[in-house]
Amino acid sequence: MASHHYLTLAFGLLGNIVSFMVFLAPIPTFHKIYKKKSAEGFQSLPYVIALLSSMLWIYYALLKKDALLLITINSVGCVIETVYIALFLFYAPKKTRIETVKLLLMLNVVGYGLMLVLTIFLAEGEKRLQAVGWICLAFNLSVFAAPLCIMRQVIRTKSVEFMPFPLSFFLTLGAVMWFFYGLLLKDYNIAFPNVLGFFFGIAQMALYIVYKNAKKTILLEPKLQELSEHVIDVVKISALVCPTELNPVFIQTNDTGSTGNDKITDHENENHQVKAKIEETKEANKNKDGSADRV
Repeated sequence: MASHHYLTLAFGLLGNIVSFMVFLAPIPTFHKIYKKKSAEGFQSLPYVIALLSSMLWIYYALLKKDALLLITINSVGCVIETVYIALFLFYAPKKTRIETVKLLLMLNVVGYGLMLVLTIFLAEGEKRLQAVGWICLAFNLSVFAAPLCIMRQVIRTKSVEFMPFPLSFFLTLGAVMWFFYGLLLKDYNIAFPNVLGFFFGIAQMALYIVYKNAKKTILLEPKLQELSEHVIDVVKISALVCPTELNPVFIQTNDTGSTGNDKITDHENENHQVKAKIEETKEANKNKDGSADRV
């Protein structure tokens, strides 16, 4: 019996250590945000979800009364995720900041508050514990299934930029620790979701090994088209501002597909129009200069 207690304590402590490392994993991301002075291109959803997860497990552990190690790590998690969200809000563009605040209010305030009210007033004792346990179980399953989107992105782009190996490793290791902690406590609300977490972690590490040296696939065609149009517009504006300092500009594109020739023809027409505009402006300037000399 004593050995069972020590094993539970050992797996719980190891789970705390590994989960703490997972909570610290986004630090490089926020270092990039700090250097760029902008959170544009990043998402706040993972941190909002992580904060909600920690809040749920603290409530569950308080009801259970014999899961102190769940309270310790999730309390630390709440603090860390709150710091992440605060930093994100500080550096995020206005639109993203508003979306993040709405997400926080919807999930962490309204959603969590509604769950508290319903479980407190509609359930008592063991039934309340079971209800909160099922909520935590369902939520954890959805969280562990979330990496499917990241894995799909890795396969499409052949890039592991947004799926670092250390994070996948610690998530897998943490799933093992919390599985045995839940199993020894005979609490399947803790143990069962971590089975799924273990398999997803293994799959992520396998994908990392496969694609870590693969050539990235980047969809450049829309960007090239947008850039070409932008350059044409700049040339048009510049021709009106400083016509005497411009030379004709010819833009070539390498678009492929059934409409490729049409696109090239369109660009050639644009170039001829720009050239004609430049010539007209030069001629007008010459006429002005001639008139000035006669005067």
